[in-house]
Amino acid sequence: MSEISEEDWKRDLTIILEDLSSAQYEKMKECLTDFPQVQKAGRCREKMPGKIIEFYGKEKSILELERVMEEIPRKDGRIQSLLKPYVEKVRSKLEKQQHEKKRRRKKEPEEGASPAADQQEGSQPVKKPKTRDSQDGKAPWEKSIFDLKSSGILKTEAIVGKVVKKSELLKYDTKTKKGKSYFFLGIADETASVKLMVYGTDHHRRIKEGSSYIFRNLIQDEKAVKVNALSSVSIRNAVIVPEEFEREAESLVYPESPLTSIKDIKSSRPQTHVSVEGTVTEIHPVIKVKVQHKEKKTNQQRFNLKQEDEEISVTMWDEATKQSKDLSVGDVLHLNNMNPNEYFREVSLNSTQFTKVTKVQSVGIRKVTLKIRGIKKATLKETQLEVDLDTKLLTLIVASRLLAKSLDFQLKKGFDDDLLERIPLSVEAEIQGNRIIKMADPENI
Repeated sequence: MSEISEEDWKRDLTIILEDLSSAQYEKMKECLTDFPQVQKAGRCREKMPGKIIEFYGKEKSILELERVMEEIPRKDGRIQSLLKPYVEKVRSKLEKQQHEKKRRRKKEPEEGASPAADQQEGSQPVKKPKTRDSQDGKAPWEKSIFDLKSSGILKTEAIVGKVVKKSELLKYDTKTKKGKSYFFLGIADETASVKLMVYGTDHHRRIKEGSSYIFRNLIQDEKAVKVNALSSVSIRNAVIVPEEFEREAESLVYPESPLTSIKDIKSSRPQTHVSVEGTVTEIHPVIKVKVQHKEKKTNQQRFNLKQEDEEISVTMWDEATKQSKDLSVGDVLHLNNMNPNEYFREVSLNSTQFTKVTKVQSVGIRKVTLKIRGIKKATLKETQLEVDLDTKLLTLIVASRLLAKSLDFQLKKGFDDDLLERIPLSVEAEIQGNRIIKMADPENI
């Protein structure tokens, strides 16, 4: 595991804070634990990342920002793609340290015993008291996941496990209320893995991937093991899980669908969910559309995926758009659990509630020279620009505040009219996904 670079973390933390709206930035400062009030007041954004790292330290600042982004909330792909790699490294390091401590404890002789005496002829080995770490040393109320799956669980019992995978929030309706929430967890211990069905947004906010919990007062029926409002979920120290059970737990939440070529999808349109791999060639911004049977508009994002000489359109819906929000042209993706769809003889792919997007290869942040050709949409918060890039006309999104600062104009209502007078315009930029995160007018460099 590579060491976290403080310079890289400060750079990405700066991008995260720059992406927050004014209200979100103020809430972020309020949520920082024990952060000096004098440093919160009047602190400009450019200096805040350095002050946060200086106060908390590198690793603690990463975990603090993870908690704060949950509170704001900013759990979208844009923020999480920057934050999650650092969180995973810190948690992996902490878990490794915990495992090493347990290993050392097991090797230590019992207090008061003489190691040399254990080797004397005829002496009996000193027995250490049973602990949680031994297979037969569990507390009376604790049941292993293996036993849970084989014999069930009582109200007086609980399971302890690591959350390997957490799904997005899903919605369901009851006779009396619409839009209630649930999600799935893939958890594992040293004996097995299991899928939990969990109700409520509060549990979804509190339970984090990679952390370990005690789950008590579970409901078990013929369909699933469930966590509801009466269940108790408590965080605890790390549970060490074998790799095979980690893989199992992940596949319980996102089961692997058969890998299918784009050519076969377009020629035979499989009736089941499929997985597909390819390279992103075009990305469209997230938009809101009206769909049947829903009162509110739904998020939608489209992009194109190419595999050899075949290309197919992919549409991500609702919560799945969070997984595609920060894609870049040139990223190689593995899309799991996609639904083939045919409309006017054109075959495309739609996301499902179990869709998972994995970047096989990422182009990351790119430094480019692009030419602004037009304005697709402009608000005081963000602007969609039509640009020449890599011999293609693409739509890129930029924070209007960054656009005004870089091109030296006043951000006010109707600013797009002033900008139009300067188009076409070449700029130096750094892009991530379909967003411009840094920009400079070449004339001002």
